[in-house]
Amino acid sequence: GTPQIEVTFDIDANGIVHVSAKDLGTGKEQHITITSSSNMSKEDIEKAVKEAEQYAAQDKKLKEEVEVRNQADQMVYQSEKTLSEMGDKIPADDKNKVQAGIDKLKEALKGTDTAAIKTATDELTQAFYAVSEKLYQQANPQGAQGGAQQAGGDAGAQQGQYYDADYKVVDDDDNNKK
Repeated sequence: GTPQIEVTFDIDANGIVHVSAKDLGTGKEQHITITSSSNMSKEDIEKAVKEAEQYAAQDKKLKEEVEVRNQADQMVYQSEKTLSEMGDKIPADDKNKVQAGIDKLKEALKGTDTAAIKTATDELTQAFYAVSEKLYQQANPQGAQGGAQQAGGDAGAQQGQYYDADYKVVDDDDNNKK
């Protein structure tokens, strides 16, 4: 019914795009090559490459700062959301520790000191994880120990019972190539 067409795009180092399309039903294949007409001279290209290398360190530092800020914002959001949803189940002293961490991190985010933001994020993360751990323990007082005993009991009950089945591995790499 539906035609299956495999399309392949290859871009070489010169920016030339090679596109091929093959109809899997009929085996017909067509190719096209796309080249860009660049108006940049060799000097312009070399200048752009030098500028990219020159600003690479600045870009890396800026990227790190943005990632630290994003992580901090995410931690503030997650902590505030958990406090608002589970506030009644969290002991007051733990709730105050997390809130203090949130306030400290928000204050650090107003500035530009990446190290201070990292430190405040780490402190809030530790306080938040301690509260999260207590919430999980309240939700499941037996914890992982009870689950392990139950799983062990099930394994003993089914010992000696097994089923043998024939199977065939289908590996269709040809259709997965793009």
